[in-house]
Amino acid sequence: MSELRTERLLLRAWRDSDLAPWAAMNADPEVREYFPGVLTREQSEASAAHFQADLDQRGWGWWAVEVRATGEFVGFAGLDPVEEDMPFSGIEAGWRPARTAWGHGYATEAARTVVAFGFESLGLTEILAVTTATNLRSQAVMRRLGMTHDPADDFDDPSVPEGPLRRNVLFRLPARAS
Repeated sequence: MSELRTERLLLRAWRDSDLAPWAAMNADPEVREYFPGVLTREQSEASAAHFQADLDQRGWGWWAVEVRATGEFVGFAGLDPVEEDMPFSGIEAGWRPARTAWGHGYATEAARTVVAFGFESLGLTEILAVTTATNLRSQAVMRRLGMTHDPADDFDDPSVPEGPLRRNVLFRLPARAS
């Protein structure tokens, strides 16, 4: 299983020591603002176990992100196949920093690394990113990555109840021809 390194971050396997800060992150209404709700400790632990199982099985997925200088867990980032019930298919890049990590550029730094991994190590021809239409911070990361948005690709997430979080935007980044 691969680890990814940036100047400031380590994207790595999940550890037992990540579970408490991961659960706290998922219980934070501000971190979960663009999701249908917060998660319980049990739901957070189950998601981390699922993420680790994917990393063990394929060697890539949703990595835990830590600050290299301090070892502090600050969220997650990675790549994952798009869920089957979505109106598109492909590999999606994603990131979610803890609130204490906001404003440091960690999301963009981690996302750049997972995108490079997807193109260079996995040979992907395109990487996607999805967020709610109202999540402008995440869309800003997508634009910093060079991703583009076509409003014709916008969709209603079938897993989200009616309301302001249902409408989603899809960003795309094609592999660069060499």
